[in-house]
Amino acid sequence: MFQGQNLFGKKNSKKVAVGYDLGQKFAQISFCGLEETEPETVSAVAGTEQYNIPVILCKRRGVGQWYYGKEAIKFAREGDGVLVEELLEKAERGEDVMVEGEAFDPIALLTLFIKRSLSLLSVRIPASQIEAFMFTVEELTPRIVDVLGKVAAGLQLKAQHICFQSHLDSFYSFTMHQERDLRQNDVVIFEYDTFLKTLCLECNQKTTPKVIFIERKDYPQMERRVWQEEEEARQRQMKELDVLFAGIVQESMEEKNVSTVFLLGDGFKESWARDSLKLLCKNRRVFQGNNLYSKGACYGILDRLGKGQRQEYVYLGADKLKSNIGMKVLRCGEEVYYAVLDAGVNWYETSADFDIILEEGNTLEFVITPLTGGRVTNRILTLEGLPGRPPRTTRLNVHIEMTSVDKAEVTVEDMGFGELFRSSGMAWTQMIFV
Repeated sequence: MFQGQNLFGKKNSKKVAVGYDLGQKFAQISFCGLEETEPETVSAVAGTEQYNIPVILCKRRGVGQWYYGKEAIKFAREGDGVLVEELLEKAERGEDVMVEGEAFDPIALLTLFIKRSLSLLSVRIPASQIEAFMFTVEELTPRIVDVLGKVAAGLQLKAQHICFQSHLDSFYSFTMHQERDLRQNDVVIFEYDTFLKTLCLECNQKTTPKVIFIERKDYPQMERRVWQEEEEARQRQMKELDVLFAGIVQESMEEKNVSTVFLLGDGFKESWARDSLKLLCKNRRVFQGNNLYSKGACYGILDRLGKGQRQEYVYLGADKLKSNIGMKVLRCGEEVYYAVLDAGVNWYETSADFDIILEEGNTLEFVITPLTGGRVTNRILTLEGLPGRPPRTTRLNVHIEMTSVDKAEVTVEDMGFGELFRSSGMAWTQMIFV
């Protein structure tokens, strides 16, 4: 289900999109053609379906030689090198990393790891074919955005489009590119690594466009087990975990109509989920794998390029703009709606810049249309001190930029009107809630 067929021969000139899943412990790389074929995931070990690349570097002792991934672990175990782990966390903190008494920039180390890991992809396709690149991480905070921006610059990718999105966005992108019968109702992920978490994707069919929500719930009581060596004790552990998971399945599925379930994480590779899986598979499609997010990153960048976007849906996650922002303007003598910002985009990536000619007066009015079912409201911005001029002889430049998920900063500048009226040089800035 998660792994697609081989899409490329040894040499061709097809432009491709790359999805790079960067986790705290593992990374994965998927790629696909821009014609929206199913992504393929790069194996870390040739000829296998081992997709996880350990996010680890190892510096060979006494020399400036670095290894990554499984090779780094091998050299460290043999005592030939110094292991550097938690690369993403270290880059996020921004503190120098000390290795053999020398300080290293953590973002430079993360960049080095990613550059080395991309050598697995270069065996399949040359860098010149990469048209678009999407990083996906568990949570896309402003600090992580800053880190990834610096990493992307350090990689010197030739891709025309480099973007970032969260695992929730990648889950949404992956789901929306599946067959309709798989997403007919709710779709659930059970992800089990250090502990269990669930993601439930639900669709409100009553709105236009249809609104997607994803609810996350953590189950810290279901920590990853360290199995006992003695067979009877280990079987008892497995039975207890099976019973615990079955209870979580019943609780999480209660009052939900779930079409499809995805089981992610190494925790599900161990053969303990017997009765709970029988319960889970009842009247549902269940798939197990671990490359959903990297494939979702590929689909996400295709959507941004307009190659596979589902216009009838919009995902309103925690970082998404929840309302459409627009203005009512005159065009050819008729009042029409002019879209300024659209709901469903990350607030920190959202801005607009445009010019308008003021009909009369000294106010601008923005129309806020929430997609969460709230009431349509208007926000009025008054341009105090704007010079009085005849109707339709004042040109204004408007710049609007989101400063948080529910707040926008609007800056308006008086541009005058050609040779008739020179600009006053005045500008106004105001915050509006959306």
